[in-house]
Amino acid sequence: MEARYNLKSPAVKRLMKEAAELKDPTDHYHAQPLEDNLFEWHFTVRGPPDSDFDGGIYHGRIVLPPEYPMKPPSIILLTANGRFEVGKKICLSISGHHPETWQPSWSIRTALLAIIGFMPTKGEGAIGSLDYTPEERRALAKKSQDFCCEMCGTSMKTALLPLTSGSVSSQADKEAKELARQISFKLKILKVELWNGSCRYPEMCSLACVSVKAEVNASRKPDAGPSNISGLNHSAASREPQQDSAARAFQDPTSAMSETQSSSAAASQEHSPPVSTNTSMSPRQRRAQQQSQRRAPSSTDFNRVQQQRVNMNHTGSTVLIVLLTFALAALIFRRICLANEYIFEL
Repeated sequence: MEARYNLKSPAVKRLMKEAAELKDPTDHYHAQPLEDNLFEWHFTVRGPPDSDFDGGIYHGRIVLPPEYPMKPPSIILLTANGRFEVGKKICLSISGHHPETWQPSWSIRTALLAIIGFMPTKGEGAIGSLDYTPEERRALAKKSQDFCCEMCGTSMKTALLPLTSGSVSSQADKEAKELARQISFKLKILKVELWNGSCRYPEMCSLACVSVKAEVNASRKPDAGPSNISGLNHSAASREPQQDSAARAFQDPTSAMSETQSSSAAASQEHSPPVSTNTSMSPRQRRAQQQSQRRAPSSTDFNRVQQQRVNMNHTGSTVLIVLLTFALAALIFRRICLANEYIFEL
Protein backbone atom coordinates (compact mmCIF):
# COMPACT_ATOMS: atom_id res chain seq x y z
CA MET A 1 0.00 0.00 0.00
CA GLU A 2 2.88 2.40 0.70
CA ALA A 3 3.95 2.37 -2.95
CA ARG A 4 0.54 3.71 -4.04
CA TYR A 5 0.67 6.91 -1.99
CA ASN A 6 2.90 9.93 -1.69
CA LEU A 7 4.76 9.34 1.56
CA LYS A 8 5.55 13.06 1.78
CA SER A 9 1.88 13.93 2.09
CA PRO A 10 0.92 15.01 5.65
CA ALA A 11 -2.29 13.02 5.45
CA VAL A 12 -0.51 9.83 4.38
CA LYS A 13 2.12 10.23 7.10
CA ARG A 14 -0.53 10.76 9.73
CA LEU A 15 -2.66 7.81 8.62
CA MET A 16 0.34 5.48 8.46
CA LYS A 17 1.26 6.44 12.00
CA GLU A 18 -2.28 5.95 13.30
CA ALA A 19 -2.60 2.60 11.53
CA ALA A 20 0.52 1.41 13.34
CA GLU A 21 -0.82 2.64 16.69
CA LEU A 22 -4.23 0.98 16.24
CA LYS A 23 -2.92 -2.24 14.72
CA ASP A 24 -3.65 -4.34 17.79
CA PRO A 25 -7.30 -4.49 18.90
CA THR A 26 -8.35 -3.68 22.45
CA ASP A 27 -11.38 -4.82 24.38
CA HIS A 28 -13.21 -1.54 23.59
CA TYR A 29 -12.27 -0.51 20.04
CA HIS A 30 -10.28 -1.37 16.94
CA ALA A 31 -9.81 0.32 13.54
CA GLN A 32 -7.70 -0.32 10.46
CA PRO A 33 -7.68 0.99 6.86
CA LEU A 34 -8.84 -1.17 3.97
CA GLU A 35 -6.14 -3.02 2.08
CA ASP A 36 -6.74 -1.05 -1.13
CA ASN A 37 -7.71 2.35 0.33
CA LEU A 38 -5.79 4.17 3.04
CA PHE A 39 -8.48 6.85 3.32
CA GLU A 40 -11.28 4.44 4.26
CA TRP A 41 -11.14 2.69 7.61
CA HIS A 42 -13.39 0.11 9.22
CA PHE A 43 -13.82 0.23 12.97
CA THR A 44 -15.42 -1.80 15.73
CA VAL A 45 -16.49 -0.40 19.10
CA ARG A 46 -18.06 -1.96 22.15
CA GLY A 47 -21.21 -0.44 23.59
CA PRO A 48 -20.65 1.65 26.75
CA PRO A 49 -21.33 -0.23 30.00
CA ASP A 50 -24.31 0.59 32.20
CA SER A 51 -26.31 1.78 29.19
CA ASP A 52 -28.85 0.45 26.70
CA PHE A 53 -25.92 -0.55 24.47
CA ASP A 54 -24.15 -2.67 27.08
CA GLY A 55 -23.04 -5.94 25.49
CA GLY A 56 -23.30 -4.68 21.93
CA ILE A 57 -20.45 -4.66 19.42
CA TYR A 58 -20.89 -2.20 16.57
CA HIS A 59 -19.12 -1.92 13.23
CA GLY A 60 -18.77 1.03 10.86
CA ARG A 61 -16.76 3.02 8.32
CA ILE A 62 -14.59 6.12 8.63
CA VAL A 63 -14.03 8.03 5.37
CA LEU A 64 -11.17 10.52 5.62
CA PRO A 65 -10.67 13.57 3.36
CA PRO A 66 -7.38 14.21 1.53
CA GLU A 67 -6.88 17.24 3.83
CA TYR A 68 -6.89 15.12 6.98
CA PRO A 69 -6.09 15.97 9.77
CA MET A 70 -6.98 19.57 8.93
CA LYS A 71 -10.53 18.48 8.06
CA PRO A 72 -12.68 15.97 9.99
CA PRO A 73 -13.64 12.48 8.80
CA SER A 74 -17.10 11.17 7.98
CA ILE A 75 -18.47 8.37 10.18
CA ILE A 76 -20.96 5.74 9.00
CA LEU A 77 -22.40 2.94 11.15
CA LEU A 78 -23.03 -0.43 9.52
CA THR A 79 -24.54 -2.24 12.51
CA ALA A 80 -28.12 -1.56 13.65
CA ASN A 81 -27.92 0.05 17.09
CA GLY A 82 -30.96 2.29 17.68
CA ARG A 83 -28.87 5.46 18.18
CA PHE A 84 -27.37 6.13 14.72
CA GLU A 85 -28.84 5.38 11.32
CA VAL A 86 -27.24 2.58 9.32
CA GLY A 87 -25.41 3.51 6.12
CA LYS A 88 -25.71 7.28 6.67
CA LYS A 89 -23.09 9.86 7.64
CA ILE A 90 -23.86 10.68 11.24
CA CYS A 91 -23.67 14.19 12.65
CA LEU A 92 -21.24 14.64 15.52
CA SER A 93 -18.88 17.43 16.49
CA ILE A 94 -15.99 15.19 15.38
CA SER A 95 -17.48 14.43 11.96
CA GLY A 96 -17.63 16.27 8.66
CA HIS A 97 -20.99 17.82 9.52
CA HIS A 98 -19.35 20.19 12.02
CA PRO A 99 -15.85 21.22 10.82
CA GLU A 100 -15.70 24.29 13.07
CA THR A 101 -15.38 22.13 16.21
CA TRP A 102 -12.81 19.74 14.77
CA GLN A 103 -9.25 19.94 16.07
CA PRO A 104 -6.28 18.65 14.04
CA SER A 105 -4.84 17.17 17.23
CA TRP A 106 -7.73 14.70 17.33
CA SER A 107 -7.29 11.32 15.69
CA ILE A 108 -9.20 8.24 14.65
CA ARG A 109 -8.82 6.93 18.20
CA THR A 110 -10.48 10.13 19.40
CA ALA A 111 -13.35 9.52 16.99
CA LEU A 112 -13.80 5.98 18.30
CA LEU A 113 -13.92 7.17 21.90
CA ALA A 114 -16.37 9.93 20.94
CA ILE A 115 -18.69 7.40 19.31
CA ILE A 116 -18.68 5.33 22.50
CA GLY A 117 -19.22 8.41 24.65
CA PHE A 118 -22.08 9.79 22.55
CA MET A 119 -24.05 6.56 22.17
CA PRO A 120 -25.99 7.00 25.47
CA THR A 121 -26.82 10.66 24.69
CA LYS A 122 -30.01 11.94 23.06
CA GLY A 123 -30.18 12.37 19.30
CA GLU A 124 -32.03 15.73 19.47
CA GLY A 125 -32.94 15.60 15.79
CA ALA A 126 -29.37 15.57 14.48
CA ILE A 127 -28.62 14.09 11.07
CA GLY A 128 -28.32 10.31 11.26
CA SER A 129 -29.63 10.12 14.83
CA LEU A 130 -32.33 7.76 16.15
CA ASP A 131 -34.29 7.65 19.39
CA TYR A 132 -35.23 4.00 19.85
CA THR A 133 -36.68 2.73 23.11
CA PRO A 134 -34.32 1.11 25.66
CA GLU A 135 -35.87 -2.28 24.97
CA GLU A 136 -35.24 -2.00 21.23
CA ARG A 137 -31.64 -0.90 21.80
CA ARG A 138 -30.94 -3.81 24.16
CA ALA A 139 -32.36 -6.23 21.61
CA LEU A 140 -30.19 -4.72 18.86
CA ALA A 141 -27.15 -4.84 21.15
CA LYS A 142 -27.62 -8.56 21.65
CA LYS A 143 -28.19 -9.10 17.94
CA SER A 144 -25.10 -7.08 16.97
CA GLN A 145 -22.77 -9.80 18.25
CA ASP A 146 -23.70 -11.95 15.24
CA PHE A 147 -22.90 -9.24 12.68
CA CYS A 148 -20.20 -9.86 10.03
CA CYS A 149 -19.03 -7.14 7.65
CA GLU A 150 -19.31 -8.10 3.98
CA MET A 151 -16.74 -5.49 2.89
CA CYS A 152 -13.82 -6.29 5.18
CA GLY A 153 -14.91 -9.71 6.47
CA THR A 154 -14.68 -8.72 10.15
CA SER A 155 -16.75 -10.80 12.57
CA MET A 156 -17.96 -9.14 15.75
CA LYS A 157 -17.26 -12.27 17.75
CA THR A 158 -13.51 -11.97 17.14
CA ALA A 159 -13.07 -8.25 16.33
CA LEU A 160 -12.29 -7.19 19.92
CA LEU A 161 -10.49 -8.73 22.85
CA PRO A 162 -12.63 -10.30 25.58
CA LEU A 163 -13.95 -7.72 28.02
CA THR A 164 -12.02 -7.57 31.27
CA SER A 165 -12.21 -5.39 34.36
CA GLY A 166 -8.60 -4.23 34.08
CA SER A 167 -7.24 -0.70 34.15
CA VAL A 168 -7.19 -0.41 30.35
CA SER A 169 -10.94 -0.92 30.12
CA SER A 170 -11.67 1.52 32.91
CA GLN A 171 -9.34 4.09 31.35
CA ALA A 172 -11.07 3.80 27.95
CA ASP A 173 -14.50 4.34 29.54
CA LYS A 174 -13.26 7.40 31.39
CA GLU A 175 -11.69 8.87 28.26
CA ALA A 176 -14.89 8.33 26.28
CA LYS A 177 -17.03 10.05 28.92
CA GLU A 178 -14.57 12.94 29.30
CA LEU A 179 -14.39 13.47 25.54
CA ALA A 180 -18.19 13.49 25.27
CA ARG A 181 -18.32 16.07 28.08
CA GLN A 182 -15.76 18.32 26.36
CA ILE A 183 -17.58 18.19 23.03
CA SER A 184 -20.90 18.88 24.77
CA PHE A 185 -19.30 21.98 26.28
CA LYS A 186 -18.28 23.11 22.78
CA LEU A 187 -21.87 22.62 21.66
CA LYS A 188 -23.05 24.89 24.48
CA ILE A 189 -20.69 27.58 23.20
CA LEU A 190 -22.15 27.16 19.71
CA LYS A 191 -25.59 27.42 21.25
CA VAL A 192 -24.73 30.80 22.75
CA GLU A 193 -23.28 31.92 19.39
CA LEU A 194 -26.48 30.90 17.64
CA TRP A 195 -28.54 32.86 20.18
CA ASN A 196 -26.39 35.93 19.47
CA GLY A 197 -26.65 35.43 15.72
CA SER A 198 -22.89 34.99 15.39
CA CYS A 199 -22.74 31.32 14.40
CA ARG A 200 -20.13 30.92 11.68
CA TYR A 201 -22.02 28.07 9.99
CA PRO A 202 -25.73 28.95 10.32
CA GLU A 203 -26.80 27.12 7.18
CA MET A 204 -24.91 23.91 7.91
CA CYS A 205 -26.96 20.97 9.22
CA SER A 206 -25.21 19.79 12.36
CA LEU A 207 -25.79 18.51 15.85
CA ALA A 208 -25.61 22.03 17.25
CA CYS A 209 -27.33 24.06 14.55
CA VAL A 210 -30.20 21.65 13.83
CA SER A 211 -31.26 21.04 17.41
CA VAL A 212 -30.55 24.51 18.77
CA LYS A 213 -32.14 26.40 15.88
CA ALA A 214 -35.47 24.69 16.59
CA GLU A 215 -35.18 25.61 20.25
CA VAL A 216 -34.27 29.22 19.44
CA ASN A 217 -37.13 29.65 16.99
CA ALA A 218 -39.60 28.10 19.42
CA SER A 219 -38.61 30.30 22.36
CA ARG A 220 -38.32 33.60 20.51
CA LYS A 221 -41.48 35.72 20.22
CA PRO A 222 -42.63 37.07 16.82
CA ASP A 223 -42.58 40.69 18.02
CA ALA A 224 -39.23 40.48 19.78
CA GLY A 225 -36.54 42.11 17.66
CA PRO A 226 -32.77 42.03 17.99
CA SER A 227 -32.91 44.67 20.73
CA ASN A 228 -34.78 42.28 23.00
CA ILE A 229 -31.98 39.72 23.01
CA SER A 230 -28.90 41.92 22.71
CA GLY A 231 -28.14 41.62 26.42
CA LEU A 232 -28.47 37.86 26.64
CA ASN A 233 -24.81 36.87 26.43
CA HIS A 234 -24.23 34.65 29.45
CA SER A 235 -25.90 31.25 29.13
CA ALA A 236 -28.63 29.51 27.19
CA ALA A 237 -30.44 28.58 30.40
CA SER A 238 -30.97 32.21 31.45
CA ARG A 239 -32.14 33.30 28.01
CA GLU A 240 -35.68 31.93 27.97
CA PRO A 241 -37.15 33.81 30.98
CA GLN A 242 -35.35 37.00 29.98
CA GLN A 243 -36.58 36.63 26.42
CA ASP A 244 -40.18 36.16 27.58
CA SER A 245 -40.05 39.14 29.93
CA ALA A 246 -38.49 41.31 27.23
CA ALA A 247 -41.22 40.27 24.81
CA ARG A 248 -43.95 41.08 27.34
CA ALA A 249 -42.38 44.44 28.14
CA PHE A 250 -42.31 45.17 24.44
CA GLN A 251 -45.90 44.05 23.78
CA ASP A 252 -47.68 45.77 26.74
CA PRO A 253 -47.17 49.38 25.63
CA THR A 254 -48.10 48.38 22.11
CA SER A 255 -51.46 47.03 23.24
CA ALA A 256 -52.11 50.22 25.25
CA MET A 257 -51.49 52.64 22.37
CA SER A 258 -54.48 54.58 21.07
CA GLU A 259 -55.56 54.76 17.46
CA THR A 260 -54.15 58.26 17.11
CA GLN A 261 -50.74 57.20 18.38
CA SER A 262 -50.68 54.17 16.14
CA SER A 263 -51.63 56.26 13.10
CA SER A 264 -48.93 58.83 13.86
CA ALA A 265 -46.39 56.05 14.36
CA ALA A 266 -47.40 54.57 11.03
CA ALA A 267 -47.01 57.98 9.37
CA SER A 268 -43.55 58.43 10.87
CA GLN A 269 -42.50 54.97 9.76
CA GLU A 270 -43.20 55.90 6.13
CA HIS A 271 -40.21 58.26 6.18
CA SER A 272 -37.83 55.83 7.91
CA PRO A 273 -36.26 52.72 6.34
CA PRO A 274 -37.80 49.41 7.45
CA VAL A 275 -35.94 47.50 10.15
CA SER A 276 -35.59 43.80 9.54
CA THR A 277 -36.60 41.51 12.41
CA ASN A 278 -35.29 38.38 10.80
CA THR A 279 -32.90 37.22 13.49
CA SER A 280 -32.07 33.99 11.67
CA MET A 281 -29.87 35.85 9.14
CA SER A 282 -26.14 35.84 9.56
CA PRO A 283 -24.31 39.10 10.43
CA ARG A 284 -22.95 39.33 6.90
CA GLN A 285 -26.47 39.08 5.44
CA ARG A 286 -27.77 41.73 7.84
CA ARG A 287 -24.93 44.11 6.94
CA ALA A 288 -25.63 43.60 3.22
CA GLN A 289 -29.32 44.31 3.78
CA GLN A 290 -28.54 47.48 5.74
CA GLN A 291 -26.18 48.69 3.01
CA SER A 292 -28.81 48.05 0.33
CA GLN A 293 -31.35 50.00 2.38
CA ARG A 294 -28.93 52.93 2.65
CA ARG A 295 -28.21 52.91 -1.06
CA ALA A 296 -31.83 52.58 -2.24
CA PRO A 297 -33.96 55.55 -1.07
CA SER A 298 -37.60 55.07 -0.24
CA SER A 299 -40.35 56.03 -2.69
CA THR A 300 -41.25 59.15 -0.66
CA ASP A 301 -37.67 60.42 -0.68
CA PHE A 302 -37.36 59.68 -4.36
CA ASN A 303 -40.54 61.63 -5.17
CA ARG A 304 -39.37 64.54 -3.02
CA VAL A 305 -36.04 64.72 -4.86
CA GLN A 306 -37.74 64.50 -8.23
CA GLN A 307 -40.16 67.28 -7.24
CA GLN A 308 -37.26 69.53 -6.19
CA ARG A 309 -35.54 68.94 -9.52
CA VAL A 310 -38.72 69.80 -11.43
CA ASN A 311 -39.17 73.01 -9.43
CA MET A 312 -35.58 74.04 -10.11
CA ASN A 313 -36.06 73.38 -13.83
CA HIS A 314 -39.21 75.55 -13.88
CA THR A 315 -37.44 78.39 -12.04
CA GLY A 316 -34.52 78.32 -14.45
CA SER A 317 -36.84 78.36 -17.46
CA THR A 318 -38.76 81.33 -16.08
CA VAL A 319 -35.59 83.34 -15.46
CA LEU A 320 -34.32 82.54 -18.94
CA ILE A 321 -37.60 83.66 -20.53
CA VAL A 322 -37.53 86.94 -18.59
CA LEU A 323 -33.95 87.64 -19.64
CA LEU A 324 -34.71 86.91 -23.29
CA THR A 325 -37.76 89.20 -23.12
CA PHE A 326 -35.69 92.05 -21.72
CA ALA A 327 -33.02 91.52 -24.38
CA LEU A 328 -35.60 91.51 -27.16
CA ALA A 329 -37.25 94.66 -25.78
CA ALA A 330 -33.86 96.41 -25.61
CA LEU A 331 -33.12 95.45 -29.20
CA ILE A 332 -36.48 96.76 -30.43
CA PHE A 333 -36.02 99.98 -28.48
CA ARG A 334 -32.57 100.55 -30.02
CA ARG A 335 -33.88 99.96 -33.54
CA ILE A 336 -36.62 102.48 -32.95
CA CYS A 337 -34.11 105.06 -31.71
CA LEU A 338 -31.88 104.51 -34.72
CA ALA A 339 -34.83 104.90 -37.10
CA ASN A 340 -35.86 108.19 -35.49
CA GLU A 341 -32.32 109.54 -35.77
CA TYR A 342 -32.21 108.70 -39.47
CA ILE A 343 -35.52 110.45 -40.17
CA PHE A 344 -34.39 113.57 -38.25
CA GLU A 345 -31.20 113.88 -40.32
CA LEU A 346 -33.11 113.77 -43.55
